[in-house]
Amino acid sequence: MTYAFTQDVPIDSTFYQRIVAGLGDEPPKGLITHIAVERPEGGLRYIDVWESEEECDRFAEERLHPVVHGLLSEIFGDQLPAEPERIPLSVIHVWGS
Repeated sequence: MTYAFTQDVPIDSTFYQRIVAGLGDEPPKGLITHIAVERPEGGLRYIDVWESEEECDRFAEERLHPVVHGLLSEIFGDQLPAEPERIPLSVIHVWGS
């Protein structure tokens, strides 16, 4: 079942580019699209569409969190902040290549 969410994260585009570099060029299995946009009030908003929530969670645990936690530990040490809430979106239709 298609899974989509939005998530607001308190980082800037420079920090985001460090995450992207750490993840490498290989797109995660099950990802349909990932969009990161700047929010007028600061931070970024992610909009993700996945083939399933399980594939999204697997990517987060196996690839994303190790990269993000490593970068965040440079700032926060062992006291990492909580992950921002994912807000699920009701998918009506996905159209793309």
